[in-house]
Amino acid sequence: MTGFIEGESRTQATLFPERLDDYIAESNPVRVIDVFVDELDLGSLRFKTEPEATGRPPYHPATLLKLYVYGYLNRIQSSRRLEREAQRNVELMWLTERLAPDFKTIADFRKDNGKSIQKVCREFVLICRKLDLFTEAFVAIDGSKFKAVNNRDRNFTKAKMKRRLEQIDESIARYLSQVASADRQDTQVAKQKSEHLQDKIDTLKKEIKRLRELEKEMLNTPDQQISLTDPDARSMATSGRGTGMVGYNVQTAVDTKHHMIVAHEVTNVGHDRSALNSMAASAKKAIAADALEVVADRGYYSGTEIVGCEGSQITTYIPKTQTSGSIKKGLFSKRDFKWIAQDNEFECPAGERLIWRFTTEEHGKTISKYWSSNCPRCSIKKQCTTSPYRRVSRWEQDDVLDRVQERLDREPERMRIRRETVEHPFGTIKSWMGSTHFQMKTLKHVSTEMSLHVLAYNLKRAISLFGVEGLLLKMRAA
Repeated sequence: MTGFIEGESRTQATLFPERLDDYIAESNPVRVIDVFVDELDLGSLRFKTEPEATGRPPYHPATLLKLYVYGYLNRIQSSRRLEREAQRNVELMWLTERLAPDFKTIADFRKDNGKSIQKVCREFVLICRKLDLFTEAFVAIDGSKFKAVNNRDRNFTKAKMKRRLEQIDESIARYLSQVASADRQDTQVAKQKSEHLQDKIDTLKKEIKRLRELEKEMLNTPDQQISLTDPDARSMATSGRGTGMVGYNVQTAVDTKHHMIVAHEVTNVGHDRSALNSMAASAKKAIAADALEVVADRGYYSGTEIVGCEGSQITTYIPKTQTSGSIKKGLFSKRDFKWIAQDNEFECPAGERLIWRFTTEEHGKTISKYWSSNCPRCSIKKQCTTSPYRRVSRWEQDDVLDRVQERLDREPERMRIRRETVEHPFGTIKSWMGSTHFQMKTLKHVSTEMSLHVLAYNLKRAISLFGVEGLLLKMRAA
């Protein structure tokens, strides 16, 4: 005896259980995947459920879908890794009934069934809705940047192109001066060095020619940007000053009570200003609510987007952006002027009234202009404006924006709820993805990949809420 726990001899014959099912506990999450996929009507989701009359029989889409859901739930996103796991993983053997597709079959299923896989993600949200997980009809919306399969050096914008060409010009000038210096030294070593430098210069000149051709192609694109590896990926600024990445902007709407992702969308737009109304509408539709409350950060603040939400019975909580340059100059900002609605006038910090002067159209908006005739004689004019008169503008829909600010002033805790709700899913999913984030290319396929991540996240959240056995009972009863 060694004093340690000893294993069995590898040469000892063993009587394994007669059923593979005996290896899978009743509380194993793989049983949830099995029931969820089996309950889906794959035909209505546009999966190909009828095999061809001739040729080799294909794998049923349910088998491959189970394989992918299991993979994303367990951080195995690669088709080659899924192929290996299907051959050695007891849980996958149970789930796929010992079928082991090759990696190309696995990869092609994800590539060819993108829209259907995205619908499967929405189907689980519908199940959560039937389980009354969204009764509060309150969601937090946020966006986060995810890395694409595209190195920063293979993405070009006008600024990047200009900077790269300037660097090459500087390098050529430096090499030319070194060549001139080497030519003055009449030695064999200097001659070899001169030839080596000339090769470098020729290479850089070829690079300039290549970049000039890329520049023409880049300037013909709508956003004057080009990515060579993933054509849909875009250079996007991140929260750090002067930092950025080449990737996609993923929008999510997250239920504030159970932190389930009720709606998501992958975009290659680097900002959030135009995403509020569409994401809120998608969330409202997903949870089938008559009215919805939405909280988002100031990056979503857009007058037209907020007004669109209000017209759809979506109540918004968004802090207003401060874009005025008056504060930096030490002058009064617009918020220092009190709006007197019944008189259609503003009251300035000096107590004077700014009266309506005229109405105009600016960028499709109806804007009214106000100022006071007493500005030149005002004792605090230096604190207000450097112009003869301080003019204040008001959009015809500013009443809606005023109500948004009033709501947020009454309930400032909504912003704390936003931070605690919507940032958790992003952190979790990025942790699962690893440092490379997306593995597929183009917006179409990246959207499919994100749907699988969201489905895996929601499944794990539901299992943590109800437990495996509890969730199985509820899914079967739903």
